[in-house]
Amino acid sequence: MSEQTGLWHGIVETVKTIVYALLIAGVFRTFFFQPFWIPSGSMKDTLLIGDFLFVNKMAYGYSYASCPSIRIPAMGIDVTAEDFCGVFKGGNERLFGGEPERGDVVVFRHPVTGRDFIKRLVGMPGDAIQVQSGVLSINGTPVEVADAGLFTETFAPQGPQGIPPRCANGSVGLGAECIKTRQIETLPNGRSHAILNIRRSTFDDTGIYTVPDGHYFFMGDNRDNSRDSRESQATGGVGFVPYEDLVGRADRVMFSSAGRSMFAFWTWRGDRFFHRIE
Repeated sequence: MSEQTGLWHGIVETVKTIVYALLIAGVFRTFFFQPFWIPSGSMKDTLLIGDFLFVNKMAYGYSYASCPSIRIPAMGIDVTAEDFCGVFKGGNERLFGGEPERGDVVVFRHPVTGRDFIKRLVGMPGDAIQVQSGVLSINGTPVEVADAGLFTETFAPQGPQGIPPRCANGSVGLGAECIKTRQIETLPNGRSHAILNIRRSTFDDTGIYTVPDGHYFFMGDNRDNSRDSRESQATGGVGFVPYEDLVGRADRVMFSSAGRSMFAFWTWRGDRFFHRIE
């Protein structure tokens, strides 16, 4: 074998290896687990900015939303699941479909933009959902809420976007203690989780939302810092989410970093590695 032939053979083998690796990664991400970084504080303190988790796609079966999306703003790449598998969208059905449970933390595609969102499922098809004085009410009955002290964090830029948190104790200086009130909310099926409140907000008192058949109602655990089903899609909210837009269930945080990069090891949150999501 000549030197030129050997070089060409090496290039071909390298390309084949890359293609095989991409195919395996694509199959894994489409059918089993999708990696997901938490980019915002809408799910504090259940999920923190910089948490890294794998979304269980087997939990609810498969739809067009199970197809991967590729978004690399720096390279101008923005390919959504609908771009890959939009031909399968529209039936609001799933292959090997499984029913989500109230209280699940779910990743779903925004019904309009196609962006990935992660929120808690609080309203099932047919439910009447309302918020009164900041308390969630399901089918006319307020959920059980118990005080659970305070959630404190340092007022400083957080995550790659460098956005500082909002505080219940008003405007505080950089490096000061930022406080939110914390409560434990228990849903009708017995599932309990923490929620945070900052101050009275527009969506602390709402009308009644009647969840359509085949749709779900989601809210963020950081109640005053979440754009969710309480806000209509026309104004940038989530609205009601169709069954086919569910991607999967978030079960466990695998890794967490409080810094702007996962490589800044001094900002790693070791106590959140393999942390179970309640």
